[in-house]
Amino acid sequence: MTVVVKVGGATGNTVEGVLADLASRPEFVLVHGGSAEVDRLGAALGRPSEYYTSPSGVVSRRSDPAHLEVVVLALAGKVQTELVAGLARHGRVAVGLSGVDGGLLRAQPKAGARARIDGRVVRLADDRSGRIESVNVPLLRLLLDAGIAPVVGPPAVTPSGEIVNVDADRAAACIAVALGAEALLLLTNVPGLLRDLRDPASVIPWVPRADVEAALALAEGRMRKKLLAAREAVEGGVRTVVIGPSGAPHPVESALRGEGTVIE
Repeated sequence: MTVVVKVGGATGNTVEGVLADLASRPEFVLVHGGSAEVDRLGAALGRPSEYYTSPSGVVSRRSDPAHLEVVVLALAGKVQTELVAGLARHGRVAVGLSGVDGGLLRAQPKAGARARIDGRVVRLADDRSGRIESVNVPLLRLLLDAGIAPVVGPPAVTPSGEIVNVDADRAAACIAVALGAEALLLLTNVPGLLRDLRDPASVIPWVPRADVEAALALAEGRMRKKLLAAREAVEGGVRTVVIGPSGAPHPVESALRGEGTVIE
């Protein structure tokens, strides 16, 4: 059973339990974000993160050329290396890959990001973000068939060799679809999709595929991207997507049992 697990990088996420659970699984791909580390490093380098809200209500990181350098340093450097080392502590051989390595994640640059600012919709200059169009499946299969766990994160690369930032949740969805994975687990710092953001007990346990649009109306901020990723995964043939807490006891096994929000 191939499982793709994405672990969030925002404050409040924990990875040790995720790594411990995954280490004993026969076949998986671990996809990571790293927003907290990107924010920390950007502030230290005098390049603080900027976020914007799209006209549809999705919150994204602004990816101008200067900030893209921070993303590469933080994700393809520190975050990925620490995850690979963490799996090694649990006896699992892993290899860290950015989407650029081996053309793992091929993307097209976005035509131009739009943001809602002071009630107006404006285009953002110098945007370096992209949409994933293909995944190098033979590269992943080469590693998986050798018993090596791929640890994957942004950025991605365009056909012309340009580096672009991509969303990690949606990258995980693309990888799950390309591999024909049976499950995609989006592990984050909340228990799942909540009816009331102030009440962690208000988790919506199940969202049928036909109701994802209605669920998007409930979601705020980055949770909208997770639901978009979930929709893309199930439309691409992934049987089950679970949005669950990274800090739960045995978070991978708990999510596979359906603890969190299940989209199928």
